[in-house]
Amino acid sequence: MTESTPRKHATQAANQRGEPRSEQAYSYIIEAIKEGTLPPGTRIREVDLSERIGLSRTPVREALNRLQLEGLVANDPIRGTIITELDHSMISELYAMREMLEGTAAGFAAQHASEVEIAFLREISDRDARLKETQDLVKNNKLFHSTLYRCAHNRYLLKMLHSLHESMMLLGRSTLAKPNRAEAARSEHQAIIDALEARDPEAAEKLARNHIREAYKIRLEAFFESYDD
Repeated sequence: MTESTPRKHATQAANQRGEPRSEQAYSYIIEAIKEGTLPPGTRIREVDLSERIGLSRTPVREALNRLQLEGLVANDPIRGTIITELDHSMISELYAMREMLEGTAAGFAAQHASEVEIAFLREISDRDARLKETQDLVKNNKLFHSTLYRCAHNRYLLKMLHSLHESMMLLGRSTLAKPNRAEAARSEHQAIIDALEARDPEAAEKLARNHIREAYKIRLEAFFESYDD
């Protein structure tokens, strides 16, 4: 498959910056997973990726090995190398970790976030009411959560959350696409911000954990619906 002109330009720009070729291949695959052009279950062939990215097979192989270590790529006995598909247990484990880490982040944020940072979170949340398209809501939701993580002011927690969210890419469509979920999520965000403003770490953690549990319920519903005849 021939790669697009924008991708060629991106590869050329990366070469000019001296970016390692294995890193270029890694970034390409990550972006393809995010964009949905390489959805979970897709078979991956080194030769195809090499042609699409415009790199030799060696850096592509190195990128795939790295992605396998990170759990984003798996070896299927029948299909070969594929983008990892999450089963029920994996989704449950992922959300259990997300609940714990995001709850901790909210608790830390209640203690360490500046007034300016909390005001920015409020601004992001208020913006939701003016957004209509799901893709815009998803983008704004990501901004809210990434800002909340940084408000915790803990570099090690931030690193763990970043790693977790790489695996979250495998979940596919956002739960915000479900009817009424965007409005409910906005209310949950507002409650978390209220707890931050009150400098109440226990309440902030509890509310953040509940927010993730609600998202998990929607995710499980979508997962089981996908198996309905």
